[in-house]
Amino acid sequence: MDSVDREVTNDDPMVQRKTGYSQINLLQKLCYKPSDKWELGYTFQYSTTSNYNRYDRLLRYRNGLPRSAEWYYGPQEWMMNLLSVTHTGNNAAYDQMTIRLAHQRFAESRHDRDFNKPTLFNRYEEVIALSANIDFVKSLGQKQKLFYGIEGIFNDVTSTGTDENITTGDVANGPARYPRSTWQSYAMYANYQYKPVQKLTLAAGVRYNHYILDATFDTTFYPFPFTTASISKGAVSGSVGAVYNPTPKWSVSLNFSTGFRSPNVDDLGKVFDSEPGSVVVPNPSLNTEYAYNFELGAAKVFGDFLEVDATAFYTILDNALVRRDFTLNGQDSILYAGELSQVQAVQNAAYATVYGVQAGFRLKLPKGFGLSSRINWQKGEEELDNGEVAPLRHAAPLFGITHVTFTAKRVNLDLYAMYNSEVSFANMAPEEQGKDYIYAVDKEGNPYSPAWYTLNFKASYQLTDYLGVTAGIENLTDVRYRSYSSGLVAAGRNFILSLRANF
Repeated sequence: MDSVDREVTNDDPMVQRKTGYSQINLLQKLCYKPSDKWELGYTFQYSTTSNYNRYDRLLRYRNGLPRSAEWYYGPQEWMMNLLSVTHTGNNAAYDQMTIRLAHQRFAESRHDRDFNKPTLFNRYEEVIALSANIDFVKSLGQKQKLFYGIEGIFNDVTSTGTDENITTGDVANGPARYPRSTWQSYAMYANYQYKPVQKLTLAAGVRYNHYILDATFDTTFYPFPFTTASISKGAVSGSVGAVYNPTPKWSVSLNFSTGFRSPNVDDLGKVFDSEPGSVVVPNPSLNTEYAYNFELGAAKVFGDFLEVDATAFYTILDNALVRRDFTLNGQDSILYAGELSQVQAVQNAAYATVYGVQAGFRLKLPKGFGLSSRINWQKGEEELDNGEVAPLRHAAPLFGITHVTFTAKRVNLDLYAMYNSEVSFANMAPEEQGKDYIYAVDKEGNPYSPAWYTLNFKASYQLTDYLGVTAGIENLTDVRYRSYSSGLVAAGRNFILSLRANF
């Protein structure tokens, strides 16, 4: 075997080679009730994967040849231990108290090597997360209820890197993806519910969060003009809403809420190639992103055969965290992984809006048949540096699902369609317009995301009171499609068979 990478033609273009992987999930729950008022719970969860390829990165070309010979993630490992204690009691402070203590460990790695280059870049990350929550519920008479509590979260982030020569076997220290850092969040909240009359429910809530981020940067490989970064800030969020029920079968709701996203280690400190010819560098001067949400909804039941609901929403993002062009030591481009790349960073650079409607109905038909459908339409826009407005990348295109069902004593049948609308080139976010390697091409030669739909069928049969079987076929027509902004073509025709036993 020589040390030359070769491009080999896929003998079956309908198969995405190197996209397979294996995964193991383990879950164990224990519950102990020493009395009617106390309940102790313990949950253990463990999940791990095999290596799996970053398929969209393997599709990229440079000078007529693949950019990467290898680009894969190492095993993604997650473990959680959760201890909960619940006490039910009628005292002055609460009717119910729940304490949750959790320990989590998350580990992953990234590995990439350019085509016909000997250096394999290995980047390893580990996060240890500790959290504690204490939640209380207290009834204040028949018309009022109070929810309140406190929360503490601590994350310890370790990131390392090595550069390995696969020809000689030599391994040298390499740059890390993230700085050595800790992230902390401490919060208290209260939510009040009031039912002045039977037909009206009012609710209001407030939450205060204080977050602390400390990061230490290694300047051995990148000449950052800083070695440390610290953020210690607070944020207040809240909500107020009402639900009015003129009749038991008619409901109208109105809600206003605020939210925030504090910068995390990924926002502030990562170094990575976001797309060909661009490199993202740390930005230690980030601030909190705020969201202001408005929502109006209505639901109506007609007799015993039809349910209809619809909700309209409008969200404003202020100081939105987005990736934009940046400079490092006064330079707008640097050499990264052997390529001159445009410098970018996550910045509080945008004012964005997201608005839309979600609606659905459920219709009961004779002889056990039924018809239901849900549809979601949303549109997002963000302000660019030059003052113009462009589509927001993370606003999904119109999507929905429609079911035709049949139910008998032991049988449930479900024929359903899932569908997604087109995203034209003109309606793509600017950062998506350059990713021609993951999109179809329109008549003008521009990338776009075509509309698609799938037909699916599932059936279940209850063999006994304790044993049931479920079978199904997804994507009956074996249509080839790709979800918006996905690096993978979706699965073709897929068969499912499961057996469930209740003890």
